[in-house]
Amino acid sequence: MVVSRRTFLQAATAAGALGTTGLGLALGEGAAHAASAPGDVVGKVTVGYQGWFACPGDGAPINGWWHWSRNWGAAPSPSNSAVVAWPDVREYPRTYATAFPNLGNGGQAALFSSYDQATVDVHFRWMKQYGIDTAALQRFNPTGGEGPTRDAMAAKVRSAAESQGVKFYVMYDVSDWTTMQSDIRADWTDKMRAHTASPAYARQNGKPVVCIWGFGFDDNQRPFTPAQCLDVLNWFKAQGCYVIGGVPTWWRTGDRDSRAGFSDVYHAFDMLSPWLVGRIGSAADADNFYNVATVPDLAECAAHGIDYQPCVLPGGVGDRQRAHGDFMWRQFYNMARAGVASAYVSMFDEYNEGNQIAKTAESQSWVPAGSGFLALDEDGTACSSDYYLRLTGDGGRMLKGQLPVTAARPTQPFPAAPDTTAPSTPGGLRVTGQSDTTVALAWNPATDDVAVTGYRVRVGGTATATTTATSYTVTGLAPATAYTFDVQALDAAGNTSAPSAQVTATTSAAPTGNLALHRPAAESSHTQGYAAGNAVDGDPNSYWESANNAFPQWLQTDLGSPLPVRRVVLSLPPATAWAARTQTVELQTSTDGTTFTRLLPPTTYLFDPASGNTTTLPLPTGTTTRHLRLVFTANTGWPAGQLAELQVYTA
Repeated sequence: MVVSRRTFLQAATAAGALGTTGLGLALGEGAAHAASAPGDVVGKVTVGYQGWFACPGDGAPINGWWHWSRNWGAAPSPSNSAVVAWPDVREYPRTYATAFPNLGNGGQAALFSSYDQATVDVHFRWMKQYGIDTAALQRFNPTGGEGPTRDAMAAKVRSAAESQGVKFYVMYDVSDWTTMQSDIRADWTDKMRAHTASPAYARQNGKPVVCIWGFGFDDNQRPFTPAQCLDVLNWFKAQGCYVIGGVPTWWRTGDRDSRAGFSDVYHAFDMLSPWLVGRIGSAADADNFYNVATVPDLAECAAHGIDYQPCVLPGGVGDRQRAHGDFMWRQFYNMARAGVASAYVSMFDEYNEGNQIAKTAESQSWVPAGSGFLALDEDGTACSSDYYLRLTGDGGRMLKGQLPVTAARPTQPFPAAPDTTAPSTPGGLRVTGQSDTTVALAWNPATDDVAVTGYRVRVGGTATATTTATSYTVTGLAPATAYTFDVQALDAAGNTSAPSAQVTATTSAAPTGNLALHRPAAESSHTQGYAAGNAVDGDPNSYWESANNAFPQWLQTDLGSPLPVRRVVLSLPPATAWAARTQTVELQTSTDGTTFTRLLPPTTYLFDPASGNTTTLPLPTGTTTRHLRLVFTANTGWPAGQLAELQVYTA
């Protein structure tokens, strides 16, 4: 389990937030300064996105109350809780009952799962709605038991970012990752780099963005030397990446929370984002930090051609720091008057530490009775559950020059006229297409007194997805099965329309024969004319052959939609000119064609002309996949991966 960043940072508050320098307006009040032109992170508001909450029954490989409770095997309760703030879950299509008492208003105390695609869609819809430009997906050590769940979360974030029109990038946290120096390269090359092909992946100066958080901190969770850090940082830059450093607060002075001797590391980053959680807790602290950190940090970055992305904190709910938004607004104001162009809001969904901006219980009516959780009205001022999202949006507009630079907070804690009107019921729901595993739907737009912000698609009365469009394709269905669908409209205040009229559709029967025949194929490499298409052309005498002496190599195919599969048959040309050989092959599967997980481990398979040069890979019962990848790591007959036919069957 990952240790909170805040755990080791609290002690630095007193040592770091004292004293003044009188540097006030060294760079000129209100004029934005950045080394780079605006892109997906420069001149933008980025939020840290944990995406690390799971619940039993959500399908996550981790199969537990991930980050909701201290003991993930038991339901969250007053004696088994890992959070200090309670989310407002009214807009989530699916929630999970806990062992907490009912809410103060009598409602069930339920929580969301980040593993549900519909949850991530809701989060990114909020980002788009409230003017948040970019999400930094937190990625901790992915080599342990949490790895498969984190891999899947990356794909879910990509899907949500694409559908909602928000940018995202990978933010590696190197805490407690002892083998980071080699692992992080393999993780980027084998898994995360594929996501940069997404149109939603953040780019700055034409380069895909990646952040590394943790270099230079003076603690035993990140004991890396400057040489190790520079080695990793320069490797990412050699891969063509724009690299952000999540660095200690006192990176510039090289003391307090920063190890000495890291100046060359810090100055090698393209952008610096100094950490702030645990350093300040009041508007007065923020004013002091403006003098002792923000202004001189910005000047140092400008002198070295580095972009600057300081943190903005909403404050800990349980620590009573928020002051109904005055604390957060003061930070935005100080950054705007210093000329800061970019900001990193910490965090979007950090209910564990209580510094989240995502929708949060607004009063004791919306937290479990007797739980001790504070709500957003803890100081006596009523605040809507979306208040800190609205505040973030307004702060971002001030940094971008769309609002005047003002110390007076323009955002009201509670809208003057709360929206209690539900949208109209969507009409005209219809089936526009189907396959053995999918049904495509479309409907007429709903209306609302303010605005319709999205639609909830339900299968058999159970929510399965949200979308901002008036069409959606439901995937992952069983062949030859009848399903009933309806749609609800949503607005920004959490109001939900009545369900639309239902439609029923029956999926087609599952296809038979070789599912891979004439399907699209891709490869890591090929030699001469022996390309990937030869392995799915139905001709047993043509074949794919990878580059020589360059293992590992891979070959993959797209079946077109998620299909139930039971066996994979691999063959080489049947001619006796092919001597018997063994090849070591791993079978991987993917739902999106970019993030793959292991289905069968690396295994040695015999190809013998005497038995047709064919081998069969039986698959676990219940396997459903769309993309299959074969990873070749050895061949006793030739120093390359070789395959004449890749055949996939449902029986």
